[in-house]
Amino acid sequence: MSNFMPSDHDLWTALIFCYHLQKYAAESHQMLVEAYSGNTLSRAQCYRWFEKFQNGDFDVRIEERGRPAKKFEDAKLQALLDKDNGQMQEHLA
Repeated sequence: MSNFMPSDHDLWTALIFCYHLQKYAAESHQMLVEAYSGNTLSRAQCYRWFEKFQNGDFDVRIEERGRPAKKFEDAKLQALLDKDNGQMQEHLA
């Protein structure tokens, strides 16, 4: 038995493979559980991914998440934040 721990991306890619083999979401989930024990997606997640695939969306890239862009109307304040965005707005005021 290997110590391989699949990432979410690995599991999503495996689901595309199962989808193209015309497997059902529940069947695909069971295959993942058998292959990776408890280190897999939930059945509900498999259903959601299969729904995306049925809608033609096969993009399994991990979306970048982060802070939303800061928007300020004050140019001086924006310049100070651009210089060091770790500062608090109250401190700069």
